[in-house]
Amino acid sequence: MPERAALVTGASRGIGFALAEALGEEGYALTITARKPDSLEQAAAELRERGFEVEEVAANLTDEDAVREVVRRHRERYGRLDVLINNAGVGIGAKADEHQTKFLDLQLAVNLRAPILFYRECAKMLRAAGAEHRAALVVNMASIAGKSPQAWLSVYSATKAAIAAYTVSMNKEFAKQGVKSVAFAPGFVDTDMADFVKDRIPAEEMLRPSDIAEALRFLLRVSPQCVIPEIVFQRPQEIM
Repeated sequence: MPERAALVTGASRGIGFALAEALGEEGYALTITARKPDSLEQAAAELRERGFEVEEVAANLTDEDAVREVVRRHRERYGRLDVLINNAGVGIGAKADEHQTKFLDLQLAVNLRAPILFYRECAKMLRAAGAEHRAALVVNMASIAGKSPQAWLSVYSATKAAIAAYTVSMNKEFAKQGVKSVAFAPGFVDTDMADFVKDRIPAEEMLRPSDIAEALRFLLRVSPQCVIPEIVFQRPQEIM
Protein backbone atom coordinates (compact mmCIF):
# COMPACT_ATOMS: atom_id res chain seq x y z
CA MET A 1 0.00 0.00 0.00
CA PRO A 2 1.41 3.45 -0.91
CA GLU A 3 1.78 6.12 1.75
CA ARG A 4 -0.62 8.41 -0.15
CA ALA A 5 -3.03 7.86 -3.04
CA ALA A 6 -5.21 10.18 -5.12
CA LEU A 7 -8.04 9.82 -7.62
CA VAL A 8 -8.47 12.43 -10.37
CA THR A 9 -11.42 12.60 -12.77
CA GLY A 10 -11.17 14.28 -16.16
CA ALA A 11 -7.44 13.70 -15.98
CA SER A 12 -6.53 13.04 -19.61
CA ARG A 13 -5.77 16.67 -20.44
CA GLY A 14 -5.90 20.29 -19.32
CA ILE A 15 -6.48 21.09 -15.66
CA GLY A 16 -7.08 17.48 -14.67
CA PHE A 17 -3.77 16.32 -16.13
CA ALA A 18 -1.92 19.21 -14.47
CA LEU A 19 -3.45 18.28 -11.10
CA ALA A 20 -2.58 14.60 -11.54
CA GLU A 21 0.97 15.55 -12.51
CA ALA A 22 1.33 17.75 -9.41
CA LEU A 23 0.06 14.95 -7.17
CA GLY A 24 2.52 12.52 -8.74
CA GLU A 25 5.35 14.96 -8.10
CA GLU A 26 4.20 15.15 -4.47
CA GLY A 27 4.54 11.39 -4.13
CA TYR A 28 0.93 10.27 -4.55
CA ALA A 29 0.00 7.05 -6.31
CA LEU A 30 -2.64 7.91 -8.89
CA THR A 31 -5.88 6.67 -10.31
CA ILE A 32 -6.90 8.74 -13.33
CA THR A 33 -10.14 8.54 -15.24
CA ALA A 34 -11.64 10.14 -18.32
CA ARG A 35 -14.25 9.22 -20.90
CA LYS A 36 -12.02 8.57 -23.94
CA PRO A 37 -9.72 5.53 -23.59
CA ASP A 38 -7.15 6.69 -26.16
CA SER A 39 -6.42 10.07 -24.60
CA LEU A 40 -6.50 8.53 -21.12
CA GLU A 41 -3.93 5.90 -22.12
CA GLN A 42 -1.68 8.61 -23.51
CA ALA A 43 -1.95 10.64 -20.30
CA ALA A 44 -1.22 7.56 -18.19
CA ALA A 45 1.84 6.77 -20.31
CA GLU A 46 3.18 10.29 -19.88
CA LEU A 47 2.71 10.09 -16.11
CA ARG A 48 4.38 6.68 -15.93
CA GLU A 49 7.34 8.04 -17.89
CA ARG A 50 7.75 10.48 -14.99
CA GLY A 51 8.05 7.51 -12.66
CA PHE A 52 4.57 7.84 -11.13
CA GLU A 53 2.43 4.86 -10.14
CA VAL A 54 -0.77 5.07 -12.20
CA GLU A 55 -4.04 3.16 -12.48
CA GLU A 56 -6.15 4.25 -15.46
CA VAL A 57 -9.89 3.61 -15.74
CA ALA A 58 -11.83 4.88 -18.73
CA ALA A 59 -15.35 5.73 -17.61
CA ASN A 60 -18.47 7.61 -18.61
CA LEU A 61 -19.29 9.44 -15.39
CA THR A 62 -22.95 9.83 -16.30
CA ASP A 63 -23.18 6.11 -15.45
CA GLU A 64 -23.48 5.33 -11.74
CA ASP A 65 -21.99 1.86 -12.21
CA ALA A 66 -18.99 3.41 -13.97
CA VAL A 67 -18.36 5.67 -10.97
CA ARG A 68 -18.51 2.64 -8.70
CA GLU A 69 -16.06 0.79 -10.96
CA VAL A 70 -13.54 3.64 -10.88
CA VAL A 71 -13.61 3.65 -7.09
CA ARG A 72 -13.47 -0.14 -6.89
CA ARG A 73 -10.39 -0.24 -9.12
CA HIS A 74 -8.72 2.45 -7.03
CA ARG A 75 -9.53 0.64 -3.78
CA GLU A 76 -8.25 -2.70 -5.06
CA ARG A 77 -5.00 -1.16 -6.35
CA TYR A 78 -4.14 1.12 -3.43
CA GLY A 79 -6.42 0.40 -0.48
CA ARG A 80 -6.58 4.05 0.56
CA LEU A 81 -7.62 7.49 -0.70
CA ASP A 82 -6.08 10.71 0.57
CA VAL A 83 -7.04 13.14 -2.23
CA LEU A 84 -10.09 13.10 -4.49
CA ILE A 85 -10.21 15.55 -7.40
CA ASN A 86 -13.67 15.96 -8.95
CA ASN A 87 -12.44 17.73 -12.07
CA ALA A 88 -14.45 16.19 -14.94
CA GLY A 89 -16.88 18.68 -16.40
CA VAL A 90 -18.79 19.70 -19.49
CA GLY A 91 -20.21 23.03 -20.63
CA ILE A 92 -22.76 23.38 -23.44
CA GLY A 93 -24.12 26.82 -24.20
CA ALA A 94 -27.68 27.56 -25.30
CA LYS A 95 -30.43 30.14 -24.86
CA ALA A 96 -33.13 29.32 -22.32
CA ASP A 97 -35.71 28.50 -24.98
CA GLU A 98 -33.26 26.36 -26.95
CA HIS A 99 -32.01 23.91 -24.31
CA GLN A 100 -31.89 20.31 -25.48
CA THR A 101 -32.81 17.94 -22.70
CA LYS A 102 -29.92 15.56 -23.45
CA PHE A 103 -27.39 18.37 -23.03
CA LEU A 104 -29.13 19.66 -19.91
CA ASP A 105 -29.01 16.19 -18.37
CA LEU A 106 -25.38 15.69 -19.44
CA GLN A 107 -24.20 18.83 -17.64
CA LEU A 108 -26.16 18.00 -14.50
CA ALA A 109 -24.86 14.43 -14.51
CA VAL A 110 -21.17 15.17 -15.04
CA ASN A 111 -20.78 18.49 -13.23
CA LEU A 112 -22.93 17.82 -10.18
CA ARG A 113 -24.26 14.27 -9.89
CA ALA A 114 -20.92 12.54 -10.48
CA PRO A 115 -19.05 14.43 -7.71
CA ILE A 116 -21.89 13.61 -5.30
CA LEU A 117 -21.60 9.94 -6.24
CA PHE A 118 -17.84 10.02 -5.79
CA TYR A 119 -18.25 11.43 -2.27
CA ARG A 120 -20.66 8.62 -1.48
CA GLU A 121 -18.46 5.87 -2.88
CA CYS A 122 -15.21 7.29 -1.45
CA ALA A 123 -16.48 8.35 1.97
CA LYS A 124 -15.13 5.33 3.86
CA MET A 125 -11.62 5.68 2.44
CA LEU A 126 -11.59 9.46 2.91
CA ARG A 127 -12.68 9.13 6.54
CA ALA A 128 -9.97 6.53 7.13
CA ALA A 129 -7.33 8.89 5.74
CA GLY A 130 -8.77 11.73 7.79
CA ALA A 131 -8.57 9.64 10.94
CA GLU A 132 -4.95 8.81 10.14
CA HIS A 133 -3.52 12.25 9.35
CA ARG A 134 -6.39 14.81 9.56
CA ALA A 135 -5.59 16.11 6.05
CA ALA A 136 -7.66 14.16 3.53
CA LEU A 137 -8.69 16.51 0.73
CA VAL A 138 -11.42 16.77 -1.89
CA VAL A 139 -11.14 19.35 -4.67
CA ASN A 140 -14.33 20.11 -6.59
CA MET A 141 -13.97 21.98 -9.87
CA ALA A 142 -16.38 24.90 -9.86
CA SER A 143 -15.95 27.94 -12.12
CA ILE A 144 -15.98 31.72 -12.19
CA ALA A 145 -19.26 31.16 -14.08
CA GLY A 146 -20.71 29.91 -10.81
CA LYS A 147 -19.72 33.17 -9.12
CA SER A 148 -20.93 35.39 -11.96
CA PRO A 149 -23.52 33.32 -13.86
CA GLN A 150 -23.74 33.86 -17.58
CA ALA A 151 -26.87 33.82 -19.75
CA TRP A 152 -25.76 31.58 -22.61
CA LEU A 153 -23.97 29.29 -20.14
CA SER A 154 -26.88 29.27 -17.70
CA VAL A 155 -27.00 25.52 -17.04
CA TYR A 156 -23.21 25.25 -16.74
CA SER A 157 -23.20 28.27 -14.40
CA ALA A 158 -25.95 26.72 -12.28
CA THR A 159 -24.10 23.41 -11.92
CA LYS A 160 -20.91 25.20 -10.88
CA ALA A 161 -22.73 27.35 -8.31
CA ALA A 162 -24.33 24.17 -7.01
CA ILE A 163 -21.03 22.32 -6.64
CA ALA A 164 -19.62 25.27 -4.68
CA ALA A 165 -22.62 25.10 -2.35
CA TYR A 166 -22.25 21.33 -2.05
CA THR A 167 -18.62 21.84 -1.07
CA VAL A 168 -19.70 23.99 1.88
CA SER A 169 -22.09 21.25 2.96
CA MET A 170 -19.38 18.62 2.72
CA ASN A 171 -17.10 20.64 4.98
CA LYS A 172 -19.89 20.78 7.55
CA GLU A 173 -20.27 17.02 7.25
CA PHE A 174 -16.65 15.85 6.97
CA ALA A 175 -14.17 18.53 8.12
CA LYS A 176 -14.27 17.53 11.78
CA GLN A 177 -13.35 14.02 10.63
CA GLY A 178 -10.18 15.27 8.95
CA VAL A 179 -11.60 15.49 5.42
CA LYS A 180 -11.42 18.99 3.92
CA SER A 181 -13.25 20.09 0.77
CA VAL A 182 -12.46 23.05 -1.47
CA ALA A 183 -14.12 24.42 -4.60
CA PHE A 184 -11.83 25.77 -7.30
CA ALA A 185 -13.48 28.57 -9.29
CA PRO A 186 -11.20 29.58 -12.16
CA GLY A 187 -11.85 32.02 -14.95
CA PHE A 188 -10.81 31.08 -18.48
CA VAL A 189 -7.90 28.64 -18.47
CA ASP A 190 -5.81 27.94 -21.56
CA THR A 191 -7.20 24.49 -22.35
CA ASP A 192 -9.26 23.11 -25.23
CA MET A 193 -12.41 23.67 -23.17
CA ALA A 194 -11.82 27.41 -23.67
CA ASP A 195 -11.26 27.17 -27.41
CA PHE A 196 -14.72 28.59 -28.11
CA VAL A 197 -13.70 31.97 -26.68
CA LYS A 198 -10.12 32.25 -27.94
CA ASP A 199 -11.18 34.42 -30.85
CA ARG A 200 -12.02 37.06 -28.23
CA ILE A 201 -9.59 36.21 -25.43
CA PRO A 202 -6.10 35.22 -26.62
CA ALA A 203 -4.64 32.13 -25.00
CA GLU A 204 -1.74 34.17 -23.62
CA GLU A 205 -4.25 36.23 -21.59
CA MET A 206 -5.77 33.17 -19.95
CA LEU A 207 -4.90 31.39 -16.73
CA ARG A 208 -2.56 28.41 -16.98
CA PRO A 209 -3.33 24.85 -15.82
CA SER A 210 -0.16 25.21 -13.74
CA ASP A 211 -1.83 28.04 -11.80
CA ILE A 212 -4.51 25.63 -10.65
CA ALA A 213 -1.90 22.99 -9.84
CA GLU A 214 0.01 25.45 -7.65
CA ALA A 215 -3.15 26.03 -5.61
CA LEU A 216 -3.39 22.29 -5.04
CA ARG A 217 0.22 22.18 -3.83
CA PHE A 218 -0.61 24.96 -1.38
CA LEU A 219 -3.59 23.03 -0.02
CA LEU A 220 -1.43 19.95 0.50
CA ARG A 221 0.88 21.97 2.75
CA VAL A 222 -1.47 23.88 5.04
CA SER A 223 -2.06 22.51 8.52
CA PRO A 224 -4.93 20.16 9.30
CA GLN A 225 -6.54 23.05 11.19
CA CYS A 226 -6.79 25.17 8.04
CA VAL A 227 -9.96 24.69 5.97
CA ILE A 228 -10.17 26.71 2.76
CA PRO A 229 -13.65 26.24 1.28
CA GLU A 230 -13.10 28.06 -2.01
CA ILE A 231 -10.37 29.50 -4.20
CA VAL A 232 -11.32 31.92 -6.98
CA PHE A 233 -8.84 32.36 -9.84
CA GLN A 234 -9.31 35.55 -11.87
CA ARG A 235 -7.55 37.11 -14.80
CA PRO A 236 -6.74 40.81 -14.33
CA GLN A 237 -9.39 41.62 -16.96
CA GLU A 238 -12.05 39.82 -14.91
CA ILE A 239 -11.56 41.84 -11.72
CA MET A 240 -14.40 44.30 -11.18
